[in-house]
Amino acid sequence: MSIEWLKAGAFFGSILYAMIGVIIFWLCFVIIDKLTPYDLWQEIVEKHNIALGIVVGAMSLGISIIVAAAVHG
Repeated sequence: MSIEWLKAGAFFGSILYAMIGVIIFWLCFVIIDKLTPYDLWQEIVEKHNIALGIVVGAMSLGISIIVAAAVHG
């Protein structure tokens, strides 16, 4: 049984790509939040806008898939 995946370079590379992916996702989410005519957090949390929550969740999944594909290659 080989433990190739336990090498330090592979471990730190995975951490680095995960951090890059999270930062790119966060930046995309902030940009989309700024492009919308209202505050997403206030609409979802305070006003309980379920439809907007579903749309933002789908958007988040889409951005996550795009970032994962870009990081994976």
